[in-house]
Amino acid sequence: MEFSVTLKMNYDFRRAYRKGRSAAEPCLVVYARRNNSAQNRVGYTVSNKLGCAVVRNRVRRRLREIYRLNEQRFRPGYDLVIVARSRSVSADYRRLEREFLRAAAGLGLLKEAKG
Repeated sequence: MEFSVTLKMNYDFRRAYRKGRSAAEPCLVVYARRNNSAQNRVGYTVSNKLGCAVVRNRVRRRLREIYRLNEQRFRPGYDLVIVARSRSVSADYRRLEREFLRAAAGLGLLKEAKG
């Protein structure tokens, strides 16, 4: 992740939940809050309710890769928290990517297309 840092502290997650805006899709929820810096900070939440560690880590890896490949499309200066829902376990990669980008666009996180 060239332009981003991982969000790790619990108070940063709670601040994004409480004061950030959110966009919900069937497979995930994206919370976004301005952080007044030149880079994005991204955190991932995958609950124990989704399955065993193997399943949770697979979902987390997919979400991390989706963000990494689309990172240049995001505006800088946001704290992002991506929360996986139970449907994300059975969803394929393309569906997760489509829903993640739709939620990000709904929050105004994506840069305007040139042309």
